Amino acid sequence: MGTFVLAGTDGSAESTAAAHWAADEALRRGLALRLVHAWTWEDDLHADPSQPASVRTLAERMLADTAQQVREAHPGLELHTGLLTGGEPAADLAAAAADAELLAVGSLGLGRFEGLLVGSIGLDVAARCEVPVVLVRAAQSQPGEAPGEVVVGIDTRAPADAVVDFAFRAAEARGAVLRAVHGWTPPPVWGYAGWVAPETEAEQFRVLEAELLTQGLGAWRAKYPQVTVVEDSRIGSGAGAVVDASAGAALVVVGRRRHRLGRVAHAVSHHAKSPVAIVPHD
Repeated sequence: MGTFVLAGTDGSAESTAAAHWAADEALRRGLALRLVHAWTWEDDLHADPSQPASVRTLAERMLADTAQQVREAHPGLELHTGLLTGGEPAADLAAAAADAELLAVGSLGLGRFEGLLVGSIGLDVAARCEVPVVLVRAAQSQPGEAPGEVVVGIDTRAPADAVVDFAFRAAEARGAVLRAVHGWTPPPVWGYAGWVAPETEAEQFRVLEAELLTQGLGAWRAKYPQVTVVEDSRIGSGAGAVVDASAGAALVVVGRRRHRLGRVAHAVSHHAKSPVAIVPHD
């Protein structure tokens, strides 16, 4: 378990939202927040070439301004700041997160029909980091709103304990409902109109897939009896099912194999409508 929550910021609206999300999470977990800026070549573009020291001054000022905003919005939070000057932001953030509980970074990801904009640094660090990485949009829920569900994607054939445990703990900490989503595709039958699933067999598959989801969650329900679980087994791809369930969610949780993002995590990080936690597992 980490001793702090880490957030990366570059002064953008998305990274500021990530900093505030991380502050909430740090308070929720009783941990300190470490807010960092990872140096990039873009920092040099805003500096006076005749004054090299001004680059660091501008970065420190941005970091201090963001930290002040976060402190004012989260009284009682223990917050530390730092500059990462290795020059490779994804690698620097991943290294800084080695002892963290999780890392939060800003995301430019848009909806299914609006585009494919997720900050490349965010995806890169999510693919290499050894701790969960949370991608946060600029738009956040308003204070006083009822907490949304925590949505977790479940592979019933190969459930990942680290992913499911992270999702249950997140739901428990928020007092939120946990929606366990499993997308599956029935085998096709060829006909004049192409391939279609026979209705009689489709119903059998629905029952089977629902039972597999129930069995996979049994031990976790016993470990977290106070968490209300909604089992959501639906026809469709795993990524599509999670994205469809993400509207209004407080957090979406998906897994990835170590050192690669994977198809589902990549698709969900692009299209989900809520913050996305990408949890590494073996």
